[in-house]
Amino acid sequence: MKQKFDIGLIGLAVMGQNLVLNMNDHGYRVAVYNRTSSKLEDFLKGPAAGRDSIEGADDLKQFISMLERPRKVFLMVKAGDVVDQVISQILPFLEEGDVIIDGGNSLFTDSSRRMKNLAEKNILFIGTGVSGGEEGARRGPSIMPGGNPAAWTHVKSILQDISAKTIKGEPCCDWVGDEGSGHYVKMIHNGIEYGDMQLISEAYHLMKSVLKLDHDRMHEIFEKWNKGPLDSYLIEITSDILSYKDADGEPLLEKILDTAGQKGTGKWTGINALETGTPLTLISEAVFARCLSALKQERVAASECFTGPENETPENVEELIDDLEKALLASKIVSYAQGFMLMRQGALENQWELNYEAVARMWRGGCIIRSRFLDNISDAFSNNKELASLIVDPYFSKILQDSQAAWRRIINLGVQTGIPLPAMSSGLMFFDGYRSASLPANMLQAQRDYFGAHTYERNDSPRGKFYHTDWTGEGGNVSSTTYNV
Repeated sequence: MKQKFDIGLIGLAVMGQNLVLNMNDHGYRVAVYNRTSSKLEDFLKGPAAGRDSIEGADDLKQFISMLERPRKVFLMVKAGDVVDQVISQILPFLEEGDVIIDGGNSLFTDSSRRMKNLAEKNILFIGTGVSGGEEGARRGPSIMPGGNPAAWTHVKSILQDISAKTIKGEPCCDWVGDEGSGHYVKMIHNGIEYGDMQLISEAYHLMKSVLKLDHDRMHEIFEKWNKGPLDSYLIEITSDILSYKDADGEPLLEKILDTAGQKGTGKWTGINALETGTPLTLISEAVFARCLSALKQERVAASECFTGPENETPENVEELIDDLEKALLASKIVSYAQGFMLMRQGALENQWELNYEAVARMWRGGCIIRSRFLDNISDAFSNNKELASLIVDPYFSKILQDSQAAWRRIINLGVQTGIPLPAMSSGLMFFDGYRSASLPANMLQAQRDYFGAHTYERNDSPRGKFYHTDWTGEGGNVSSTTYNV
């Protein structure tokens, strides 16, 4: 009797193909299926050629029959309706205890729904974030699985074997939690990614347009930064991008149109922040910066209507480069801090028990936001499991305190020269708001009570006791119901 396959994968786009090869490299027999048969054939005759333990199937019934029980089916298809369609197509061939793994960028609420629906049919479901792009999928991504806990024992060895490893050899993959928590953590990862990328782009903009640095010098700076506290994958590839020349010897970067695309996970992060009342200001600004970049024609037209300040090269360029490094690091800390604040609020609202120390370790290798200080984030939550914000952790609070002056000088430089720094300045404004014992929200609440009788609390009374004032003498004593959205 022919030996069964350890796992099956549906969807042979770039990520799917590389995950199959990664699994096979680690000794797993993999069956594959793709809706477009020509892509399946190209894969088997191309990247998978000569690998006897990778085999394709012409139809889904045959594909499922090739798998060892409990069957493990890994979906790498487009998020949304396509996932539901594929699940409905394979369900008739599955049996009790089989496992479906969705490895695409699905919305976490969809994953929660799928887990519950499939549990009623005695099918185990996992929704897992997979980060690292093409290279990560092939050599070791960060994997964030969540869903039906009973499924974890069946897939743990496979997912941890193919994941990236930390310097200590720890797998960048661990069980996240129930329902859609795996995809929720991946969504927040992508939100932080948006923030990181925007912050780096703003630093590049200042270097080029205000400090008047050429690409070789900028390459050297980012290369140097990558050996210090800013050490990260995104800083590393930024250095590479700045040194890359087109066929004519000119920097390729300046020939790329300045309109940024997005696939939706950053937007989902911002929407969830609004829904949960979490001040995700820096990451939201990063999403809006991409939206603004897409208005290319409007921006070109507006540039002909307005003139900004003249940008003369400052005399203290080297000092400003040092300031920029500190401002970028401080802003980056805020980006991660906001992401973990949202993660904590999401866990509270969905009644998930998330291990933030473990999440930081999972992001230490393989993923796009991998960086040196993720070890410090892991330590922060290890030292204080009830930590409200990374901003007040001793390690990060010292960096923020020491970086304040440089951070403010860089934001001031952007304002004076007309260079937009939406994420960096938003990070500073969040920091200033978070460290303020008193904010002008008393005026906001007075206004709400004046026009809508929404009541207010007093700072000389216990919390939870509400008052209403008849500000005009004509409003009476009737007040609105007190509630928060």
